[in-house]
Amino acid sequence: MILPGLILILIYSYGPMLGLVIAFEKFKPAIGVINSKWVGFDNFRYVMEMPESKQIVWNTILIAIMKIIAGLIAPIVTALLLNEVRKEVFKRGIQTVVYLPHFLSWIILGGILIDILSPTSGIVNQVLGWVGIEPIYFLGDNNWFRYVLVATDTWKEFGFNTIVYLAALTSINPTLYEAAIVDGAGRWKQTLHVTLPGMAPIIILLMTLSLGNVLNAGFDQVFNLYSPQVYETGDIIDTFVYRIGLIDAQYGVATAVGVFRSVVSLLSISLSYYLAYRFANYRIF
Repeated sequence: MILPGLILILIYSYGPMLGLVIAFEKFKPAIGVINSKWVGFDNFRYVMEMPESKQIVWNTILIAIMKIIAGLIAPIVTALLLNEVRKEVFKRGIQTVVYLPHFLSWIILGGILIDILSPTSGIVNQVLGWVGIEPIYFLGDNNWFRYVLVATDTWKEFGFNTIVYLAALTSINPTLYEAAIVDGAGRWKQTLHVTLPGMAPIIILLMTLSLGNVLNAGFDQVFNLYSPQVYETGDIIDTFVYRIGLIDAQYGVATAVGVFRSVVSLLSISLSYYLAYRFANYRIF
């Protein structure tokens, strides 16, 4: 039964890894991988010497870390607030509403956000105009673009993560709340001393596992929202690989960047799993 899945993994996951040799060649599709000139680490040196390479790596790390932090705080707060709702119908309704954006692709959401955040006809700038604030070009201003990426990504995904934390809340022993009430604890102290400690293992687990995404700033989102005006703050490794590989046809250089990203991601994922095992007793069997 496991053989078909194993074959698919070998074909689609491990087979393409043979193409990593392109990172060490001056690859030309017309003559193929075997006949292309071997250049060693020249592609890696070329990337490191590019003036924008440091900025691209910095953008990727900064955006990814901001998304990780916001992606942890928003669902935790939402789960705590929903836990206080006593009307089950209202609670389920909110869960459904915040969960729906998770199923929409960034192609759809990108078009919606471009219209909403438009500096001329967007509803956000219209509201700002009512209170006397000048229109803001959210998707074309380097001062705003990163925050738009983080805010929209958090809005899209926090509903899915909220379900995980709500599930963790159900595992907390109700007698702990009863004991806290007997000791005179109000809702805030119950949350502080019972709810949050009860959620701590899953919070630590998800936080450590998210370290594996430190170089994953979200290609789909950035590609659908960015433009040359915001390359300074919004260009990330994945979009850089797309432009330099598919558009400029520098396949060897693009593969070299991909290899570098994969190595760093492997190290960060290994570290995250070690931390998850160390602090949350998470194990892979």
